[in-house]
Amino acid sequence: MLVSATEMLRKAKAGKYAVGQFNINNLEWTKAVLLTAQENNSPVILGVSEGAGKYMGGYNTVMGMVKGMMKDLNITVPVAVHLDHGSLDGAKKCIEAGFTSVMFDGSHYDIDENVEKTKEIIELAHSKGISVEAEVGSIGGEEDGVIGNGEIADPQECKRINDLGVDMLAAGIGNIHGAYPDNWAGLSLDTLEEIQKLTGDRPLVLHGGTGIPDKMVRDAITLGVSKINVNTECQWTFAAATRKYIEEGKDKVGKGFDPRKLLAPGFEAIKATVKEKMDLFGSINQA
Repeated sequence: MLVSATEMLRKAKAGKYAVGQFNINNLEWTKAVLLTAQENNSPVILGVSEGAGKYMGGYNTVMGMVKGMMKDLNITVPVAVHLDHGSLDGAKKCIEAGFTSVMFDGSHYDIDENVEKTKEIIELAHSKGISVEAEVGSIGGEEDGVIGNGEIADPQECKRINDLGVDMLAAGIGNIHGAYPDNWAGLSLDTLEEIQKLTGDRPLVLHGGTGIPDKMVRDAITLGVSKINVNTECQWTFAAATRKYIEEGKDKVGKGFDPRKLLAPGFEAIKATVKEKMDLFGSINQA
């Protein structure tokens, strides 16, 4: 069931669990995430960065693939297709292509400009029943060309964006895209708690879900995080499984070079990673 992210995240916030956003990069990624969600009766969000959207052939191609796959695989759990870290232009294109949710990342603008541009996207998206995520502060590191310095969000600025009527709010609280360094200070849960107090029932978003200790993830959920983004970990497990298959020479046995066989271990690795995260987030049997 293709839906906006609004209702699934409201339910998650009320139920003290989180819905995973798993970024997709191709057919294998998409199929693995959708099947795992269906098998575990979990709502799910398919994240698409602007770079990944271009790689897959464009936003219309992405939507055609997702819709066709959901029909043919009989996917009945709630699924949102969400633009991740989108620009103003990218968000508008995804709305036109039929995405059910978009993120406008205005965190690199000053707060007044972030407010104005976010307001513009909210008005356009909400007129079509599409959910909107906004960001204050920034997520450290780099993801698909989007680079952040990792500024901790100002809770009062979060309130300004929240009061526009966004459906979910991402705030920089020390989280990082990619691998966390050994000297990482951890999430600023005090900041998250203050943001939660100022934003009320608004679902909060935790980017950089790869590598955060399980207890810290659970603590963040209790403080209002209702959506957690995972990308890097799926890439790592896919790469490791594919490498193992090739290094063991299985691609040279019979027709082991057939892409359907060559990519199968990576596909199963993604499924295992997604199930593990759904269990951690508490979204299993919440569809």
